[in-house]
Amino acid sequence: MKSTSRRLQNINTQYFASLGNKIAAMQAKGINIIRLDVGSPDLPPAPHIIEALARSAADHASHGYQPHLATKRFRESWAGLYKNLIGIDLDIHREIVPLLGSKEGIFHMIQAFIDPGDVVLIPDPGYLTYDMATRVAGGEAYHMPLLEVNNYLPDLEAIPEHIAKRAKLLWLNYPNNPTAAVAPLDFFQQALDYARAYDLLVLHDSAYAQVTFDGYISPSMLELPGALERTVEFNSVSKSYNMAGWRVGAALGNRDALLVLFTLKTQIDSGHFLPILEAASSALCGDQSWIIDRNLVYQARRDLVINHLQQIGLHARIPGASLYIWCKVPVPWRAQEFCEAILEQAHVSLTPGEVFGRYGSGYMRISLTAPDDKIEEAMIRLERWMT
Repeated sequence: MKSTSRRLQNINTQYFASLGNKIAAMQAKGINIIRLDVGSPDLPPAPHIIEALARSAADHASHGYQPHLATKRFRESWAGLYKNLIGIDLDIHREIVPLLGSKEGIFHMIQAFIDPGDVVLIPDPGYLTYDMATRVAGGEAYHMPLLEVNNYLPDLEAIPEHIAKRAKLLWLNYPNNPTAAVAPLDFFQQALDYARAYDLLVLHDSAYAQVTFDGYISPSMLELPGALERTVEFNSVSKSYNMAGWRVGAALGNRDALLVLFTLKTQIDSGHFLPILEAASSALCGDQSWIIDRNLVYQARRDLVINHLQQIGLHARIPGASLYIWCKVPVPWRAQEFCEAILEQAHVSLTPGEVFGRYGSGYMRISLTAPDDKIEEAMIRLERWMT
């Protein structure tokens, strides 16, 4: 077989895909693995969302291609959500582009803007797709350290001047994956001012914005005055509405950037399945009160895990949002070795921080997306293994 493209020759299978294969092999041997590694919600969407899907799927007219911009109702639903949450008005024709999940949009936005040698400012630790998409595009990733001492916010002023001048894109992600950190609105203002100074496009990954605890309300970059001039926010129903496998989201914000993304996407995909659009619209514009109760479930799981970690002697901040707990591994363990040992010996799967970048070293990510009894059993296994 002829050689692959050069841009793929140094790229391996994504970490969680490889981990899934390893766990499947262990399960085939009869080993009971509890997975607290991947952030895939175990709870179902609300009943009215399922009902909308079934009702549309039963309609014989629902099964053809849909417009690349999806249905008007779908875009109106996203606009309505942002109007209700942060009070802004989005143009449904030019400021909203449907996505096959936010991951797809993140990857393709980088392809749409980055040429070989262009710089992308990426948080570290951070979501794997920011870095991998930059590598595929031939761009240069500059990793902004997210440190506990800085509340896991990047120090924008520490970015070298020559890097900032070459950069095209600035990625942010709050509530954060993997650290579970949150960002105040004044930090978003600082990022917007920085982007103006260096002519950057700010890309904010807001996938966890509605998974919050203790009354916390996650801000949006788009609520800042003038943010639409150079900001695109990526949102998704995956985490907010327990619809991860449905693969539906949206990019919202700067119309010029979205036109570029849309142009690329029309060459790649053929839109969504109409029943999924109808269900997502029902999720976005229907009864939102069930999200409060859902978040209380995650909050109780958070407290359960934190209590066990404290008993074991492991340090973790109490997160105000997201589906994760970011926990230090005990000295002298390396996180990769620690998580591998737990998987092999305690049969609990956690994610080592190095997966998310160099500055994730010394930490592990614990997901809250398993039933309460499974999380309890996983913590008991961990405690027994360590003591």
